[in-house]
Amino acid sequence: MVNIRSLDPSASPLDYYGYELRRLREEAGLGQAELGSILYCTGSLVGQIETARKVPTREFSERLDAALMTGGFFTRLVGLVLKSQLPSWFRPYAEMEAKATYLCSFQAQLVHGLLQTEDYARTLMGSRFESDLDGQVAARIERQRILDRENPPLFWVVMSEAALRQEVGGSEVMRAQLTHLSRMQEREWVKIQILPFEVGAHAGSHGSFTLLRFESDPDLVYTEDFVQGHMTVDSAAFREGSLRYDHLRAAALSVEDSSALITRVMEEHYGDQPEPGGSALA
Repeated sequence: MVNIRSLDPSASPLDYYGYELRRLREEAGLGQAELGSILYCTGSLVGQIETARKVPTREFSERLDAALMTGGFFTRLVGLVLKSQLPSWFRPYAEMEAKATYLCSFQAQLVHGLLQTEDYARTLMGSRFESDLDGQVAARIERQRILDRENPPLFWVVMSEAALRQEVGGSEVMRAQLTHLSRMQEREWVKIQILPFEVGAHAGSHGSFTLLRFESDPDLVYTEDFVQGHMTVDSAAFREGSLRYDHLRAAALSVEDSSALITRVMEEHYGDQPEPGGSALA
């Protein structure tokens, strides 16, 4: 096993987390297996987190605080750890996203990251990240906490119908993903509209983009290519993005009709399918 004392706690939030976990566990007189038993996990997992080989989850951190009576220390720290797992080029946007009071987004192909289930995100990211997939997925799910705040941003998304029909991870994953969209649609501050295929050419044909508004910071536009993301506070770019978004929202189905389409696609394409010559599977 790697000697935890060789870790530099100032190297990264993950190293600091592992260093403090080992220090406080030893102060409590607990072995890794003993602590794991208390946390309902293996001692091996505790050891991997202590050596910065594994990224802790928020649930693990909450249990750890209760077990070691650390007053929420690890629960607070895990937010920094998970943010550090985001790609370096994406972190500036994530910081601005967390500060925004109004998010308007058009998604040309996939479900927006703030609305993805863990399995959907894992399938998508598994095609790009060969290592530390757990950390990348946990970081994406952590971003979604902004929608659970006491005062969440108004989040309005227009998604192409392709996002509903592009199968990611199989029928079970997609069924769960569309169910999640339906549930999120029930939130007062989340609005989802679907841009149907029959619209044809539209104002978002050049790709996905997001508009962010703030209480005190300048409005900005975010776009992304296959290499990195791009943010700009250029007023002309924001005005153009706003115009395109208004056209997309006008062309899309209403929120109510979009919800009905989500349910219909879920039932028709990702529901229980009958075996050849047999009845539907349970």
